[in-house]
Amino acid sequence: MVDYIVVGFGLAGLSFVNKLEDNNKSYLVYENSSEQSSRVAGGLFNPIILKRFTPAWLASEQLQLAMNVYKNIESRLDVPLISMFPILRRFNDVEEQNLWFEACDKPLLKGFLSSDLIKNQNKALEIPFHFGEVKHSGKIDVNAMLRLYLSYIEGKNSLVTESFEYDKLVVKEDFIEYKGVKAKNILFSEGYGLRNNPFFNYLPLQGNKGEYIIIKSEELKLKEAVKSSIFIIPLGDDLYKVGATYNNQDKTPDITVSAKESLENKLNRFLKVAYKVVDQVAGIRPTTRDRRPFIGTHPLYKNLHIINGLGSRGILIGPYVTEKLYASIEKGVTLEKEIDINRYSKLR
Repeated sequence: MVDYIVVGFGLAGLSFVNKLEDNNKSYLVYENSSEQSSRVAGGLFNPIILKRFTPAWLASEQLQLAMNVYKNIESRLDVPLISMFPILRRFNDVEEQNLWFEACDKPLLKGFLSSDLIKNQNKALEIPFHFGEVKHSGKIDVNAMLRLYLSYIEGKNSLVTESFEYDKLVVKEDFIEYKGVKAKNILFSEGYGLRNNPFFNYLPLQGNKGEYIIIKSEELKLKEAVKSSIFIIPLGDDLYKVGATYNNQDKTPDITVSAKESLENKLNRFLKVAYKVVDQVAGIRPTTRDRRPFIGTHPLYKNLHIINGLGSRGILIGPYVTEKLYASIEKGVTLEKEIDINRYSKLR
């Protein structure tokens, strides 16, 4: 008997498996790579909602914990994954500059926002009203992290690369059994694949499609991330990830011409040098209507658990909710109401 079966291995599944590793718990991971939102994500960690200059949910607490977790993963995999660099917010007018200065004085923001305006020195960009700088930000190489961690799990004979068949799951009083494997607990972290899960698909997961383009520009020479109506995120070797789109109607995994055109139109408003689109990626973000994740234990089956609904901020939220759920399962610590799936008990 293993301690846990984990179904799905995006940012949520990885965070929980890493916690199991830290606590010497045995596990099996089932992953079929059908959900791509974590793998195509921009990878930025950013404590600020840059559209409104407000702090993200529990930004300080989540950022500190997340950095400790990703440094731990870097050590476990023996590979650098974290790149620290500022995010430069392009101002559209003087009014936005004034709103930025107001935000800099707020207690929850002043540690993250610089009160010094930054004059643009990059001739490739048209920035008439300067930049505001976000500190303590950067990028995780999410794609490499997931790929290398899966290889690490496979090396321990703890990875099963196949789709999980829910009708083969047998739930007992003190354990579950699946295709001859017994486990004390099972965790579902399937992202938008939750819609196929008969145990938890009553939860109102919405789904929001995001698309990025990857561009190559030898003239841009950008080391920081730039935020206007879209992000430009440096990847190295003159490559940049540009995006993302938000579409809550299209739930297909396919890239679209309309998204590419929309991103290029927004990019062309302030990028003034030549570039070439070399790739395009798409994924369905697991989003929720109240913008809080789905964390908890099934109301009828005490050994069925879930982490889902991390949305577009899974890098910061994943380690935080993992800590909360693990403490709930292993130590009986009560979950906070705003993340506990019991808030949707009437829907079940």
